[in-house]
Amino acid sequence: MVGGGIFAVTGLTVQLVRGAAPIAFVVAGAVALLTAWSYWRLTLRFPSAGGTVEFLNRAYGPGPLTGALNILLCFSYVILLAVYAYAFGAYGAKLVATDLREFGFWQRALSSGVVVALALLNYFGAALVVRSENFFNAAKMVLLAMFVIAGLAMPMDWVRLAPDDWVGPVELVAGAMIIFLNYEGFELIANASPDIENPRRTLPIAYLGGVVIAIGLYVAIATVVVGHLDFPSIARHSDYVLSTAAEDFLGSAGGVLVVAAALLATSSAINATLYGSGRLAYLIARSGELPVSLERSIHGQPLEGMIGFAVLTLLAVNFLPLAAIATMGSAGFLLVFFAVNAANLRLSADTGGHRWMSALAAAACAIAFVALCGHTQRDPATRWHLWVLAGMVVGSFAVELAYRAVTGRTIRLRERRRRPSV
Repeated sequence: MVGGGIFAVTGLTVQLVRGAAPIAFVVAGAVALLTAWSYWRLTLRFPSAGGTVEFLNRAYGPGPLTGALNILLCFSYVILLAVYAYAFGAYGAKLVATDLREFGFWQRALSSGVVVALALLNYFGAALVVRSENFFNAAKMVLLAMFVIAGLAMPMDWVRLAPDDWVGPVELVAGAMIIFLNYEGFELIANASPDIENPRRTLPIAYLGGVVIAIGLYVAIATVVVGHLDFPSIARHSDYVLSTAAEDFLGSAGGVLVVAAALLATSSAINATLYGSGRLAYLIARSGELPVSLERSIHGQPLEGMIGFAVLTLLAVNFLPLAAIATMGSAGFLLVFFAVNAANLRLSADTGGHRWMSALAAAACAIAFVALCGHTQRDPATRWHLWVLAGMVVGSFAVELAYRAVTGRTIRLRERRRRPSV
């Protein structure tokens, strides 16, 4: 969860909700926590490397809706990759650009370059990707912890965090949903479920505990940023606001330290997401929802899907602004997570637990999605983002229906091992 998103959209969040930024991370985290509960119950009952794909297939059967939701999941991951790449480019450009005129060029060049470089690494050295992730994640968390501890230890202007500088409830929820994609990583736990030891003990800690830890870290980071930078400064340096905040209380060395953390975090996130994207395409293809060619292995890995993800990411990061990317990504995951929560409600006889929890989680995702779209529609500058989002959703159904019509393939539901009802 703590990948490139926190570096990319913290400044955007503060611009939208001002002093309520820490509250916005709590609101988004609450929706994620409710959804993580549904994932926990589904994963415990239906352990599968397919994860979300498996849950949707089981709940909704082989119809076009299931296929379209799985395609939408793929598109949402493309957008997530674009957010990570955008953040890498922005923080990297801060180091090398000499003025604002050069910043845009370097931002796009570095964003594209890191996607191409890490796609090549995944293509030729997938084993290195796996070995490097633990180191990158540990280094990223240490640097972020240093940022939070040092920031809270230094004098801050706590007045900017007071309710007088908050936006209204609707704007707060809408702003919170822009950053919802910061939490989506918990859903990948499901893909590792067949290999998890003692899942009854491990899964609730991984799902619920992981989201709670991420909430705490995000709230602390947002508090430090707002406490050390005024709102005009945050707006001017929105794309790399964490390093600007670090410069405020640690000097230029602190800014460089946070840039290093951002480059580590975003490259690690791109690396891992590209690695997983090939497997996601492979699993969906095995279910009959994508071309059979995506089931092939290259260098022992399902890499054809990864190449497609990389190409689509390059298009998104070069032709869409960050606000549009964040809106599309968060909205896409909210729709998928609504479907997963509804799936848990539909399969509650198998998964156990409280039906009202699944209903509450689905309602939270639906309300959040409506608030996000409503806020986006009210602003003439962002209204066109909804057309891009609509294109992503309609495109998911179009791809699914066209693929079925051309190939005659349909979703293949296979009986998989299930754990006893809980």
